[in-house]
Amino acid sequence: MTFKTKLLASTAALLIASGGAALAQTETHPETGDALAADQSFSYSILDDFPSIDPALVEDVEGSSVARDLFEGLMNENAAGEPVPGVATGYEVSEDGLTYTFTLRDNAVWSNGDPVLAGDFVYGMRRAADPATASEYAWYLGVMGVENAEAVTAGEMPVEDLGISAPDDHTVVIKIDAPRPYFPSMLTFPTTFPQHRATIEEHGDNWTKPENMVSNGAYVLSEYVPGEKLVRVRNENYWNNEETIIEEVTALIINDSNQALTRYLAGEVDVVMDVPAGQFPRLSAEYPDEAMSLPSSCTYYYQFNQTDTGPEALQDVNVRKALSMAVNRDVITDNVLAGGQKPSWTLTHWAINGWEQPEIEAASMTQEERNEMAKELMAEAGYGPDNPLKLEILYNTSDSHQSVAVAIGQMWKQTLGVETTLSNQEWATFLTTRGEQNYEVARSGWCADYNEPSTYTDLLTSASNYNDGKFSDERIDELAEEAKFADDPMPLYQEMEKIASDNAYFLPIYHYASVRMISDDLEGWPTENLLQNWYSKDLYISADE
Repeated sequence: MTFKTKLLASTAALLIASGGAALAQTETHPETGDALAADQSFSYSILDDFPSIDPALVEDVEGSSVARDLFEGLMNENAAGEPVPGVATGYEVSEDGLTYTFTLRDNAVWSNGDPVLAGDFVYGMRRAADPATASEYAWYLGVMGVENAEAVTAGEMPVEDLGISAPDDHTVVIKIDAPRPYFPSMLTFPTTFPQHRATIEEHGDNWTKPENMVSNGAYVLSEYVPGEKLVRVRNENYWNNEETIIEEVTALIINDSNQALTRYLAGEVDVVMDVPAGQFPRLSAEYPDEAMSLPSSCTYYYQFNQTDTGPEALQDVNVRKALSMAVNRDVITDNVLAGGQKPSWTLTHWAINGWEQPEIEAASMTQEERNEMAKELMAEAGYGPDNPLKLEILYNTSDSHQSVAVAIGQMWKQTLGVETTLSNQEWATFLTTRGEQNYEVARSGWCADYNEPSTYTDLLTSASNYNDGKFSDERIDELAEEAKFADDPMPLYQEMEKIASDNAYFLPIYHYASVRMISDDLEGWPTENLLQNWYSKDLYISADE
């Protein structure tokens, strides 16, 4: 299969007439005809600072958004979330579906003027896979099925054996272990992006500082003040810079969603990525053109620490099931959050491509029936009024996370007599604490990396880096391996989720909706992209009418 990018006739004519001038300098958008504002910059609020903006180390949603602006992989996504050309101009797939050959465009250059070559992709993926890099997302290469990825990331084979090669400067060949029709969409994640070897080798860990970074995306890093803001500006060397309109993008780190909303309403912020819990109905009524609740392929859940460092009680399946059943998910989605979220009984998001939820016993029960069963299970485990279970809920600092934790703590108290305490930490510290199992119950959220159920079900395996509950189920691991090579893996995915539910290995709470405030003059936001991936190069600011 091959694909090509073509300029629209109107765009081509405009570039000829303007001598290749940037579109932000024109009066109207070349495709929509909208009048463009003179100031093509916008800011958006996020709750937490970035653990990293190094493509090999990125592991969170907001870091991925920055990485997609600063770097460009073989593929991008369009507004509907479909894979479209990035640095690649096309690709071919072998008859057996195991070899992808990508052809690179010859006008792609790095921000310092160096050409973007096939070897940059090989270096980038090898660096991500190298155990010395200590990438939390190295496992993703194994999920992609890149040949030898699991052995390389485990240190059992040299990085040179990773299934990616560069026969020449404009050809990238990737070999995978089983046919994956969705494989091209997996290449939009930062772990697969190219990296500028000379810069990394010269500056080491400091290569991501604004004064050092060399990138190949539509933007370059101009300023980063940890805990305050990150600014990127247009990359004049980007191969498609002529079609970029937004000049500057600022991520404002505001660790209080209410403060972020206040600043938005005062005109100081253009996009609020995290609207305070429960406020969407009011905001939707007052600002119908700005308040948005968009389907988003993410799931909110609690992890139980099932290692020796966690409470002994959480190793008891009856306790875990009781805690799960006692959570009234409808109250959380409809009353606490009220932003279009849906109750969850599986990790896999309801809208992911091809997904049908397996039969989950608790899902078909009333909350009263769940509560009664929860009480019986807790009593069987030896806990009750005379011997109350005590648990600490850990979450990263956020009003919404706190609201959910308070609600769940009250539900556990009222139904089961469980005594809870709450603990919050800033994002980077929280990730370390949870990852090292220094918690009892911890808030988790998982957003799909690609639109296929395995992006969720692989987290249920014992080998997953993000199985922070450290549960292990041989049957789940077997099913995950079978699914890699199955003609129809869906029944296997469903069985994995059913086993996880029967054992209450984690506590699914709700499927996300992205509840945001977006200024009505910011156009082009990809509202149809289920993964809510966005690129600043596809946005623009319209002029006031």
